[in-house]
Amino acid sequence: MAEAFTRLHGSDVIEAFSAGSSPSGVVNPMAIRAMAERSYDLASHRSKGVEEVPEGPYDFVITMGCGDACPYVAAEQRDDWALPDPKAMSPKEFNEVRDEIERRVKHLIAQVEAG
Repeated sequence: MAEAFTRLHGSDVIEAFSAGSSPSGVVNPMAIRAMAERSYDLASHRSKGVEEVPEGPYDFVITMGCGDACPYVAAEQRDDWALPDPKAMSPKEFNEVRDEIERRVKHLIAQVEAG
């Protein structure tokens, strides 16, 4: 969802790559539905692993609560958005996580734009 929000709100500012430390290969249907509510078609995406992301270094790497399980990716700045994995949550709770991801992505875009 973070990659999708980056494309929606800041594709002219940030090029985003999203990957998981242990991807399922399938995008969660709840994520597809939640992003459709934001007019974004996540159904065309696929779940991918870190090894599929171009090698860095990157300006920013954002992790989402994987702690020590996160593979190392070279970056000038790192941040961990310790958000809960919404995959088993109710639609309402799932959307709360989605909305928090969107808020944080917008904040990151604003930081990049500000220099």
